[in-house]
Formats: sequence, C-alpha cells, structure tokens
Amino acid sequence: MPTKKTTKSKSSARASTNAKPKKKTVSKASAAPKGPPVVEDEMDTASATTPYEQGKWAWVFKRSEGEVRSWVVKSEPGIFSFDDLLRRHGRTTCWDGVRNFAARNFLRDGMKMNDRVFFYHSMDGSPMIVGECTVAREGYVDHTAFDLKHRHYDPDSKQDNPQWYMVDLCAVAQYTRPVTLQAMKLKAALKDMALIRIGRLSVTPVTEKEYKVIRVMAGERS
Repeated sequence: MPTKKTTKSKSSARASTNAKPKKKTVSKASAAPKGPPVVEDEMDTASATTPYEQGKWAWVFKRSEGEVRSWVVKSEPGIFSFDDLLRRHGRTTCWDGVRNFAARNFLRDGMKMNDRVFFYHSMDGSPMIVGECTVAREGYVDHTAFDLKHRHYDPDSKQDNPQWYMVDLCAVAQYTRPVTLQAMKLKAALKDMALIRIGRLSVTPVTEKEYKVIRVMAGERS
C-alpha cells in the first residue's frame, strides 16, 4: 500500500497479514489414521511457483469475456487510508509492497482492468470496508523489491526474474456507511468469504454474491 510520506508502500505495516504461516508438526502418537491425503488451502501454502490452475481457487483466475470480478485489499489507515487515496493525483495509486505469494498471484494474474475492489481499513480498533476502487492498471512488476533502501526490498526478486507485482487502483466511492468486520461476521451470506476465513492475506477475492451483499450493507445500490 502507499504511504502518506514519500515512499509508496502498502504492506510493511501489514507484515503480519502477509507473513507466511509456520509449519505445524504432528507427533506420531497423535497422528491421524492413514487415509486420503489432505489438500491444504492454496492460500496458505502458495510459493513462488505453486500452480493454481486447478484446485479450490482456480475460479479466481478464470473468467468469461467481459466478466468483471471483485476483490478486497487491506491497508492500515495510519499508513495509507482511503482519504489518502482520494488526495492522490487522479485518486489513483500503485498497490505495491505485497510480499505473500498467494496475494501476489491475485494481483498479478487475477485482477483485470475495471475489476471492483473493496478498500478495507485493517489493524484498527474496528476493521471495516470504507470504500470502493477499480483496477486502473493490471499487474506489473513491483519495483520497490529492487530498491536496497526500501523497506520492501527483497534480494530474491531480480530485475530479470521478478517475484513481486502490483496493480494500480483508482478510488470510485467512499462509503457513508462503512461495513465493519463484526457486521460481516454476523451475516450468514458472508460466512464463506475469504476475507473472514483467511484474514491474514492482504488481497482476497470476493464472489458476486458477496459483493452485492456488502454493497447493500453499505447503503449502496446492489
């Protein structure tokens, strides 16, 4: 996410949301009986080269011609708020600094021009969706990974083999009735929403049904 200062970064303060989960060890004594292999959630196990063409999240990367998809991106309001986005030239910013491979895949390969994006204030007393954006530029290389002085520098990302990508987002509407995480958790229609189930990721997909429900909760036209 961008910052209010000169550096444009989006996820350093959200490091915890982009952190890779620690592997859990299971003792032999407590191991479950042998059976069909358990397929872990791709969002939890994604690496730089994890294939995602098949599996539970494959639908995110497949769409019909002209289809518009929806997403959620997170930003700490103290680092970069929706108001900050509104003050940017053209109300547009690059969404750099994402350092989780699952979230990167969504940015690089999932998001397309004119997709709808909820802007979510995270790591605050009352996390909530405060506005809506649209994708103004599809995935391109996140140059902050090459900058030795930048807090999002990554020595594993090379100019000839970049690992991290970003998109440009343009603000569309600021909600007069923000939708809190607490309210979303109480909505049965949103019980399977990725934002709720996998809260650590800073970029997650939104189904068409979920998009319409949240728009209604925000007092917007569905």
